[in-house]
Amino acid sequence: MNFLKAEWRKLAIINYEINSDILLEYLPKGTELDYYQGKCYVSLVGFMFLNTKLLGLPIPFHRNFEEVNLRFYVKKKEHDKWKRGVVFIKEIVPKQALSLVANLVYKESYKTMPMKNVIHEKGEELLIKYSWKNKNWQSIEIIAENRPLKMEFNSEFEFITEHYFGFTKKENKTSEYEVCHPKWDYYIVKNHQLHIDFKANYGKHFECLNRQKPISVMLAEGSEIEVKTKKYLA
Repeated sequence: MNFLKAEWRKLAIINYEINSDILLEYLPKGTELDYYQGKCYVSLVGFMFLNTKLLGLPIPFHRNFEEVNLRFYVKKKEHDKWKRGVVFIKEIVPKQALSLVANLVYKESYKTMPMKNVIHEKGEELLIKYSWKNKNWQSIEIIAENRPLKMEFNSEFEFITEHYFGFTKKENKTSEYEVCHPKWDYYIVKNHQLHIDFKANYGKHFECLNRQKPISVMLAEGSEIEVKTKKYLA
């Protein structure tokens, strides 16, 4: 059953390598960390949620909005096959009702903050900026070539974007939901600027990211998506 339908567009993805020990307390039971070429990743992702429908119904004044989240990558073996997914540390949205529904239904860690965005095309360049106010304004800004390219097989971009499940830890319980979408195109990033206090936004465990440079910066076009109803794992 589809719980949510929407479009995720212009996903700005800032990737960091992190000590895997930091993530263990956030790891849902039954899952294990997923690595790319031996590296453990966390990603800060900002994007537009567009044309949102819950249970097939549009919600007035809550169809189009920004989201910024911090996530890491996991996998779970089921019937000799791997399910690859993400675990969210925190998801920031601009409207209280969005946080209430997501926290109630999916038990995720949604927070409501003032947010704004800039999406600007100028000739051969694309400017994407997502900002949110946590005491002070924080922001992700990317300048990219305005020409979408097809995903490359076995690339870092494929690893980051081809995780189709969300896993949530709630005490000793793990819930799972599937996110369905086609493979995404990407844009070549030319420049980026970050104004983020990771400790203020995500706690002391992630303060180390304030002193690190991203391992990579990506911009994905995105697509229509469907989020399936969650289930609890045995």
